[in-house]
Amino acid sequence: MNTASRTGSAPLVLAGAVIAGFAMLRIRDPHVAGYIACPFHAVTGLWCPLCGGLRAAADLTHGDVLASLSSNVLVAPAVVVAVLAWFAWVARRPPRPGRSAVWAIVLGALAFTVARNTDWGAWLAP
Repeated sequence: MNTASRTGSAPLVLAGAVIAGFAMLRIRDPHVAGYIACPFHAVTGLWCPLCGGLRAAADLTHGDVLASLSSNVLVAPAVVVAVLAWFAWVARRPPRPGRSAVWAIVLGALAFTVARNTDWGAWLAP
């Protein structure tokens, strides 16, 4: 066991890192050129489930939920779930997703990827 997990400071360390990341997105806007492009999109021309995620997170730092949803519809709900999981972790009841939850996430990401790369799901593309 490392020191952070023994002292109970691991949730605080993680929260600090996440806050720093969101602060960086608030300061340096990913909507402008200069960020590294998605390697999956660069090679295949297809949108992966994470494409638009930085732009969506940056939009959330400005309180613009609709713009966030237009960049990547999965980011805002994922942030809510992550915050709830963090609070459960702090309360010493860390969430333990079961096998079916992991499969649901994997299959959901796969379905989202397929949908955003088809004509009928093009509105999901960033």
